[in-house]
Parts: sequence; structure tokens; C-alpha cells
Amino acid sequence: MLLKQAATQIAPLTGLTPEEVLRLLEVPPQEEMGDVAFPCFTLAKSLRKAPVVIAGEIAVALQTEGMDATAAGPYVNIRFDRNVLAPQLLEELGSETFGKLQLGQGARVVIDMSSPNIAKPFGIGHLRSTVIGAALYRLYNEAGYTSVSVNHLGDWGTQFGKQITAYKRWGNEETLQADPIRNSLELYVRFHDEAEKDPSLETEAREWFRKLEQGDEEAQRLWTFFVNVSMQEFNRMYERLNVDFDHTLGESFYNDKMGAVVEELRAKGLLEESDGALVVRLDEENMPPCLIIKKDGTTIYPTRDLATAIYRHDVMQADKLLYVVGGEQKLHFRQVFTVLSKMGYDWADHCEHIPFGLMRFEGRKMSTRRGKVVFLQEVLDEAVARALQIIQEKNPNLEQAEQVAEAVGVGAIIFGDLRNNRMNDIDFSLEDAVSFEGETGPYVQYTHARIQSVLAKAANVSHDEQEMDLDTNGSIAESTEASAEVGETHLEKDRMNNLPVAIIGDTSWALLKLLSDYPSYLEKAVLRNEPSVIAKYTIDVAQAFNRFYHAERIADAPSGVKAFRVKLAEHTAKRLAYNLSLLGVRAPERM
Repeated sequence: MLLKQAATQIAPLTGLTPEEVLRLLEVPPQEEMGDVAFPCFTLAKSLRKAPVVIAGEIAVALQTEGMDATAAGPYVNIRFDRNVLAPQLLEELGSETFGKLQLGQGARVVIDMSSPNIAKPFGIGHLRSTVIGAALYRLYNEAGYTSVSVNHLGDWGTQFGKQITAYKRWGNEETLQADPIRNSLELYVRFHDEAEKDPSLETEAREWFRKLEQGDEEAQRLWTFFVNVSMQEFNRMYERLNVDFDHTLGESFYNDKMGAVVEELRAKGLLEESDGALVVRLDEENMPPCLIIKKDGTTIYPTRDLATAIYRHDVMQADKLLYVVGGEQKLHFRQVFTVLSKMGYDWADHCEHIPFGLMRFEGRKMSTRRGKVVFLQEVLDEAVARALQIIQEKNPNLEQAEQVAEAVGVGAIIFGDLRNNRMNDIDFSLEDAVSFEGETGPYVQYTHARIQSVLAKAANVSHDEQEMDLDTNGSIAESTEASAEVGETHLEKDRMNNLPVAIIGDTSWALLKLLSDYPSYLEKAVLRNEPSVIAKYTIDVAQAFNRFYHAERIADAPSGVKAFRVKLAEHTAKRLAYNLSLLGVRAPERM
């Protein structure tokens, strides 16, 4: 609100639109310089004046109620009148429409996410597509889009020929039934080990996949079994991760739709034969050919993704298609989107690959073929166990401690991923993620729980539980809640000197400004397809609250001050809980 208000006042003095001014506004490096700064460098050419002169003229003309402007070299520093604007900001935060954007104007965005492979374990490597995609789904809804999530299961392809071959050679029904996922992984790994010594296994695997495509009864029976047991495993993980899908459609769903795509490519003169295979040439785009039909007559990923995109546009009525898939698939999606354009589909311009970096787990790179898989269930279980241990040490009398530990442990894993820029490679550390100190999910969750305690105290509801006390940097020390309100604040000094009580202190004003700026962070997160913007903003809010909590009394503040500070704490708790929910993390009331 404040930035938009400043932009609206500045725009008529510059010849720029309010939107253009808004993009130029900066936060001064020191708070004493003001609340917002406007650089005048870009106006020098159009106004034919030195930036310093322009800044001085704007500062003189910008004096208005609730706002004071001063020139500082080529900058106009603006300071808002807290007493005038704070009530307005507080009221705005309570509005039901606050933070609801209309970037999408109802457009439908179909988000391809998670997409694990059938007959493979749900490993830590699947986490990124799942939680990034789920966060984008919620963020797009907040920004005025209609989001549609699709779990595009890897349930087709030569991998099933390999799986069937391995089972036929070395598997047995009893072992497979006892632990289907682990046994399937062991067989898959063995296949690749044996294939290095016996290349004929690859031929056998291709033959089994050909049989599967042709409806062979035995191939279909085994494929159906692998799909069913895999979905049971996946759904357990999705429930723990708080992830739902509007559609779960595997690659096999598009089997009867690929023929039409191949015929359309042929009719439009785009198919060419190359060494017995059928391809679409992309020489003019400086890309290798896009393989459509392999030498043995079977389909491949691009074929299915072309059919998938057309289905999502035509049947699901998508205005925008997002593919949350690892960065190693960049060339594949460039090829698919280019082929769609060559087919004459102008909506291909609204198809976007949302890549993300590689995840290592404590230095180890995952590889299903080599059996180097860290099972996500085991990671979640360990995170929950560590969270429970901390909770029992700090608050042994906490009710429903197991449920709280589940929310904290699982939330720590999700938040630990989403706080990173999605393009960064991650070396995931379980210890760091579950820590209650620093920029972590548990730190934010605890800040939310702390606010609930403060609000209860403010309402004269007693709490005897011992708390963990966080300082403004996120470190922890044991104390009671009262220990956070020690020392002389500026309020105490004012009272001692018989000065008027300062209702809006520096830390409460900083927190209020940050809360009111949420819409700009949401917009940035959606435009960049970057959930980490919201995760980092949420950490900033938690830290700002803890600075406020230590500097300005809340629960036992004087009556003229208490109402404002309590309301500010309430809005902070709601923002923390809501932001965590956007990221897929639960916010316990007590910890």
C-alpha cells in the first residue's frame, strides 16, 4: 500500500506512470533515511536536468498529508507519518480482499508436477517437483488464476520392458508381494548391472515393451500390478506432504491419442525418416531432431508429451501450461514446444518449462538405476523423530506432541526445499532443515505459536507451559515468555521522562510495513514462478515480529498502546499461518 501510494503521488511529477515509478522505488539502506526512496537518474534525459536538481524539485512538490519528502543527492527520500497511515494499514490488513491479486483474471493454468515413475520408490529426489508444483498451484490461485494440478505418472515406456524382463528372469511372486516397491527397485538395479555384461537384455526389454503396447496379457497383468502397488505408496507420501491433485493421469492415458498426433505431423509434412525412425527436423532452431517413432515402431516421450499438451489445451481448456520438471529436461521441452509451434498451435507460446536444480542428500546424488535412492518416507520419519525429541526436551507437557512433531518435521522438509531458489542445486541436510534456529520452517512455526501464547496472555488467559525463547536472529534459549519482555524499551524511557507514549515504535512500524507489502511479494513469486520469494518473505516477517516482541511490550502494554500492538500481532500470526499454508506447511497453535 505504501509503495503504491508513493508511486501515485510521484508519477504526475515525472511523466512516468505509477507502475513505472513503482518499479523504480527502493528501500533506503538505513531506516533513518526514510521509508522509501525514488532515484531520479532515469529522468535526466527526458527532463534535461541533472538528477540532483530533479530530486530537489520533486521533494519540494511532494509535500502532502501523511508524507514528508527530502532530497538526498539524486534520490528523493520519503518518510510516512506513522500516526496517519498506521491505522489505515492495519485496517487494510484485515480486509478479506487483501493480498488477492487479479494477475490471471480467471485464466486456467494447468500445472504438470510430481510425476514419479511407477515401480520406483518415492525418493527424496521427487520432493522438488512435488512441493514446488504444489506451491505454484496455490500461489497462482491467489493471483487470480484457476489452477489445475496434474500428476503425470511415468507409467509407460521402455522402463517397463526392463522391469518385466528383470521380474521374469530373477523375481518371484512371493517376494514381490511382500515388499513390492523395494523388490521392484532391486530388480531394476540388477537389470542395469546385468545389461552391462549382457547387451541382449536391452533387446529383450524392448520386446516386452512392444508386447505391452500391443496388449499382451502377461505384460498387461504385470504392468497393472506395478501401477496399483506404486499408487498406494505414492498416496501415502502425498497425504503426509499435504498435496492433492485435480487429475492423476499417467503417460498410458495418452496411448490412444498419439496416433492422431503422428498422423497430423505426417499430414503437415513435418515427419521425416532418419535411420529407420521418424523425426521432426529442428535444424533451423539449432536443435537436434525430435524423435517421434523409434526404429522398432514404439513411441517415446516427445510423442506422448505432444499428445498430452494438445489434450490439456483442448479438453482441460488450459490457457497456460506449466511443466515443473528438472532442469536436465530443458532440451526436451524446447523440442516439444517448438514442434507444437510448427504444427500451427499459437498457444505453444503459453507453454513453459519450470526447471529446478538437482537435489543431493548430504552430498549423495540419487540414481534409481544404481539403487542410490533415499526413500522420502525414511527422511520424513527421521525429521519427525528429531522434531519430537526437541519438543519433548523443551515442552515435555505439550498435548498432542506426536501430531505437532509430524507438522514440524514434515514442514521442515518442505520449507527446507522451498526457501531455496528453485534453480539452485541443493545439498539437503536433515539436521539443518529440522533446526529451530535460523531460516527454517520450525523457526517460523514456533514464531506463530509464540504469538498465540502472547495473544492468550493479552486476553488474560494463563499459560504455565515453559517456552523456547527465540531472539531476533532465530537462536533459541530456554525461558518463560516473560523473559522476552525485559530491559528498558523506548516506551519505558518515554514513561520515565514523562514524555507522550509512542504507540508506534520503530519495530512495530517496520513489521506493519512489511505485512502491508505482501501483495508485491506474491506478485513477484508468481511472475517468476518462484515459491522461495514467499518462503523468504515469511522468514522476514517472523524475524520482524521477534524484533518487535523484544523491543515493545505487547500483552501488558498500557491500555492506549495495547490494542494496536495486539492487533498487529494477530495480523502477523494470520500472515505466517497463511503463508505456510501456501507452501504446504501446517502451523501448530502450540509448540
